[in-house]
Amino acid sequence: MSSFFDQSSEQSRVKAAIVAKYFWAWAKVIIPVAKKGRDHRVAYIDLFAGPGRYTDGTLSTPLQILERAIADPNMRDMLVTVFNDTNSDHSSSLENAISSLEGIDSLRHKPQVFNYEVGDEIVRQFEQMSLVPTLFFVDPWGYKGLSLRLINSVLKNWGCDCIFFFNYNRINMGLPNEAVNEHMDCLFGKDRANKLRYSLQGRASDERETAIVEELAEALQDLGGKYVLPFCFLNDVGTRTSHYLIFVSKHVRGYEIMKGVMARESSKADQHVPSFSYCPADRKYRLLFELTRPLDDLEQMLLEGFAGRTMTVRQLFDTHHVGRPYLLKNYKAVLLALEKSGKIKTNPSKRRVNTMADHVQVTFPSASLSNGRPVSCKPL
Repeated sequence: MSSFFDQSSEQSRVKAAIVAKYFWAWAKVIIPVAKKGRDHRVAYIDLFAGPGRYTDGTLSTPLQILERAIADPNMRDMLVTVFNDTNSDHSSSLENAISSLEGIDSLRHKPQVFNYEVGDEIVRQFEQMSLVPTLFFVDPWGYKGLSLRLINSVLKNWGCDCIFFFNYNRINMGLPNEAVNEHMDCLFGKDRANKLRYSLQGRASDERETAIVEELAEALQDLGGKYVLPFCFLNDVGTRTSHYLIFVSKHVRGYEIMKGVMARESSKADQHVPSFSYCPADRKYRLLFELTRPLDDLEQMLLEGFAGRTMTVRQLFDTHHVGRPYLLKNYKAVLLALEKSGKIKTNPSKRRVNTMADHVQVTFPSASLSNGRPVSCKPL
């Protein structure tokens, strides 16, 4: 059977890099807090872990995670890893690959490798468990085993984030297929799946994609996964979407970290604003539209949205960046330009040239003065 491990090495590398880099950054934030608790452990769980190496010999995500853990004293002592694959050949290959890693015996908690079918029983087990802080990675070939219940069974606990593989092509074909209604209902929720089946009829391919991804994001947010960030992969010739990696968290700090990771792995950036490889989005789909707006819009967005207000640079960023593609450095660049043109006031105003520290206070003019005409001040 085909698998993602047989796809282009570049796509595989980017996917593995996003997960591994986020795990490391996440762990650096979580570990100091976990050390103060009763259970001094953090975890990485991968339910579709694969054979351990890509077809070109590159280490897959599980081995990258373990290599970093072996090299770090805190991780060697605290990390619990659970790997599973429904393919017995994959799980056996992964066990062998793990045992061959230099220094693997230095880990306090031996990696666990299982060969289970991912379904209701595993979901029930997670629902009944109180998990330590966990990064949960779900990377099925198609969609079997992927469900809102599964994702929520892990997100319910503190410090737990999820990254999952969303095979857009197969899900797009599956929604109108009655034979797989049960799988689609588990993935979107029955009401949302029915809504999509009806609303997608006769739509163009780009409109279908936007609607499907937006509906999934809203379903995750309804579960409490407030911060959702999709990263789109195109096919080899760049003409169509093949799949997404979708990140979901209950905490804005995780969202900010993942935004930085995905930004660095984006194939292009416009005015230093990363593409996240998203497809064009229509204004009627709020989440995806906001994630495709260029930096040129940010100046007016801030002048209108924060008219008459004073706050620090960091407060402004924390309030505004969720659901938008901009990084902290993008906000600072725009604020420096606004300061230079006299459109905002800053405190302190005397600083090192071309710097805008997080603690600098920014005061925006009232709505009537921000651009010489009244502007709407929508809540953010």
